[in-house]
Amino acid sequence: MSDPTHLSLAEARDALKSKRLSAVELTQAHIDAIEKSRALNCFITETPERALAQALESDLRIARGESRPLEGLPLGIKDLYCSKGVRTTAASRILDDFTPTYESTVSANLLRDGAATLGKLNLDEFAMGSSNETSAFGPVVSPWRRAGDPDAKIVPGGSSGGSSAAVAAHLCLGATATDTGGSIRQPAAFTGTVGVKPTYGRCSRWGIVAFASSLDQAGPITRTVRDAAIMLGSMAGHDPKDTTSVDAPVPDYEAAVGASVKGRRIGVPKEYRIDGMSAEIAALWDVGAAWLKDAGAEIVEISLPHTRYALPTYYIIAPAEASSNLARYDGVRYGRREQGRDVTDMYEKTRATGFGSEVRRRIMIGTYVLSAGYYDAYYVRAQKVRSLIKRDFDEAFASGVDAVLTPATPSTAFAQGEKGAADPVEMYLNDVFTVTVNMAGLPGVAVPGGLAANGLPLGLQLIGRPFDEETLFSLAAAIEQAVPKIERPRPWWRES
Repeated sequence: MSDPTHLSLAEARDALKSKRLSAVELTQAHIDAIEKSRALNCFITETPERALAQALESDLRIARGESRPLEGLPLGIKDLYCSKGVRTTAASRILDDFTPTYESTVSANLLRDGAATLGKLNLDEFAMGSSNETSAFGPVVSPWRRAGDPDAKIVPGGSSGGSSAAVAAHLCLGATATDTGGSIRQPAAFTGTVGVKPTYGRCSRWGIVAFASSLDQAGPITRTVRDAAIMLGSMAGHDPKDTTSVDAPVPDYEAAVGASVKGRRIGVPKEYRIDGMSAEIAALWDVGAAWLKDAGAEIVEISLPHTRYALPTYYIIAPAEASSNLARYDGVRYGRREQGRDVTDMYEKTRATGFGSEVRRRIMIGTYVLSAGYYDAYYVRAQKVRSLIKRDFDEAFASGVDAVLTPATPSTAFAQGEKGAADPVEMYLNDVFTVTVNMAGLPGVAVPGGLAANGLPLGLQLIGRPFDEETLFSLAAAIEQAVPKIERPRPWWRES
């Protein structure tokens, strides 16, 4: 086999089962690719020895006929998931030397099912960002280049930028990611990959470093819809250690890939046609609807009137919860500690040097909206608007709509330093199409829709009913089938 890294996760699984390829060979090929691709800065911590040991065990299991669902498949783990015995940083200096003594439930599920873990992937610090430029370990570079501008370093999206770039660059077959306001779907759209944000409660949050607890959700980034279905089947499930985890059976998501979408009613919300959306994104949205119509679905216009309030509401609720969650990083129990004159001085110095500017900004915003004088005016009101946003979706689904089709992002990916330097709100606008899904606790998937005139990927988003990821997989697969073949980026980043 010429280059095993060119295989999809499903193809690699079949090659291992048929013994045309060994797990050690497959894992070593990805380790070699990672070593030659450090210019992308996808990994914070690499674990090649661990991955090869896991692959060797997989080969022995395959030989005995004891294969598990992910046997021998090399994956990347976002460095927000705690890994037992492996440094876990959340891309922050405050956790620079933190090595957990436990494994997150989701990554433990992947290990249980036979995956080999290649290392910990870079991200925006504490998952706060939309471009992977806030990491304390440096920004991730997308493997894609802009036409006519080969020197520009394109961002891979965020916060799961390391995950999306590593998958797009064929450094792993798939990767774990997290989504608080779009941090799976936006980077997937930016890199021409598939990103699934499951229903809130479908995947355990236990052992994942918290950003905003009522919004965070784990999910996969892969190169195909089928691969995402396979990964989510292992990641999902009830966890008694997580009180928000839902005790419901996990369907066979892979079986939904390729299922007929005839008769499905797809809602197109008029409120998503916003000012500033590029003409290419608007045209892609129309084309996506046509693809689904050609596959047998019915396209109907719907209204989600409170969408216009989603972004400001999100940027009240998410920082408020972040302010509370990040209070634990005080230099006392674990993580970084700076010396001070007294305990207060130690707190201040530890947090000032340990947190980056974006994290400090969001902590300050969150503390402000939770303060006694502003709690009712901002936080309580935001929670009421959140209920209205959820009600809009409930009414749309009650009217017979099976899923909602929207753009995933308002533009293609941009270059490092082009957005947010002077005005952070400009960066926050990247989440305009994705935050509603988190606010309502719904499942969403970003699927590639083709390339823009500048040569960068464009993505479409599908939003589903609660715990109806199966319908999203069938619809996403229909779009995937209709999209003209996307030529992957040439490996300019690989060292010879």
